[in-house]
Amino acid sequence: MKKRTLIPLALTAAATLGATTLGVINATTASAALTSNWYASAPYLMPFDNSPPDAIEVMNATGQKAFQLAFILAPNGGGCTPTWDGTRPVSSDTEAAALISRIRANGGDVSVSIGGYGGTKLGQTCGTPAATAAAYQQVVTKYGLKAIDFDLEEPEYENAAAVHNELGAAQILQQNNPGLYISVTTAGTAAGTGWFGTEMLKDAKSLGFTPNNYSIMPFDGGFNGASTQTSALEAFHGILMNTFGWDSATAYAHEGVSMMNGRSDVGEYFRQADFQTVLDYATSHHLARYTYWSVNRDRQCADPNQSTTSGTCSSVPQTAWEFTKYTARFAGATPPTTNPTTGSPTPTPSTGTCSAPAWSSSTAYTGGALVSYNGHTYKAQWWTQGETPGSASVWVDQGTCGGGTTQPPTCPPAWSSSTAYNGGATVSYGGHKWTAKWWTQGDIPGNNAQNVWTDNGAC
Repeated sequence: MKKRTLIPLALTAAATLGATTLGVINATTASAALTSNWYASAPYLMPFDNSPPDAIEVMNATGQKAFQLAFILAPNGGGCTPTWDGTRPVSSDTEAAALISRIRANGGDVSVSIGGYGGTKLGQTCGTPAATAAAYQQVVTKYGLKAIDFDLEEPEYENAAAVHNELGAAQILQQNNPGLYISVTTAGTAAGTGWFGTEMLKDAKSLGFTPNNYSIMPFDGGFNGASTQTSALEAFHGILMNTFGWDSATAYAHEGVSMMNGRSDVGEYFRQADFQTVLDYATSHHLARYTYWSVNRDRQCADPNQSTTSGTCSSVPQTAWEFTKYTARFAGATPPTTNPTTGSPTPTPSTGTCSAPAWSSSTAYTGGALVSYNGHTYKAQWWTQGETPGSASVWVDQGTCGGGTTQPPTCPPAWSSSTAYNGGATVSYGGHKWTAKWWTQGDIPGNNAQNVWTDNGAC
């Protein structure tokens, strides 16, 4: 996504992805491809940076079946071979392969995104469309891919030769891999897309190349809220019709949107209500794609209203994986109603002293953090907040300790956007208890202009 936040963390990828030695995941070992609506909804997930979440946990909590793994780049030292993030050769990879196998074993699949903001792209180093396609074919073959995303941004965005290599490679992959789902993602502006984006579309037309969709990213460019995003999508719709000679329905059927959840890199805000508005627009106009950057950010920060942008949390009040539920809805799924961040096991008594601080649902913990809960010490494997020790895979039990009974937090029922609440009603949301001042429905606790909800503190 444009101007994405890349914050490498000292996290052992194998702990998150599962330590497995895998070679090529070919068509005989890969699970059957999902229907295209899942690839059209797949949110972006970085498997090696920005404190990768456990994809299986996200799938089970949201109903989302596919993810867009990011990013494939040229090697940092130069060359025409694919790597993850410019540093991890695809040819020798086992960790991304292990993650893909876990997702497929859980009934899902992945698309792989190439490019992104920053880094050296294969279209810049491979020299020709054919050479670029050969490099990407290694990725398709290695992981048995049924979908791939061409994320055309800086610095190749302004390099006509590099963009031509990327589009030509996409066309070759489309021809050599029948049924391969291809999306092309590029910058969004208030006018739909900028001059370079329009030139990219003209180049695709000259090649006779039509992917499954062209998607714009309406953020990091003077946007703020859903109305500016839907306006940009309407403008882009006009560009597609004018460039390709499509009628309105055909243009919508080849148009997509890729958003950013919470606080953007330049301080714009896109909250849950904005995601819902854009979802309503996408479904009512029959758009071809609805996705966002990124699952790594789909969790609440320690300060839910922090005034900085993070690669690992959204900077807005939310429950874990709440934005991913919107992509699942676009795919046609009904996300689970159970809030994954609430609920606790029955406390058990113990004796002695626990040296680690007591676990708190409102505290954000990084990998390696120690807490005590129900007479046991637990160690976090990766970033977590609101996931109860003993019932979430992020926590590893380090054995018993003492200190008596740890009382689990008491939270009222989770807030639901479809429930009407009278004044005085209490709900839980984002690890806090909230009380309604008057009748309300659909107003997000801590995130509504009417200020209907009173924050009663952590629970």
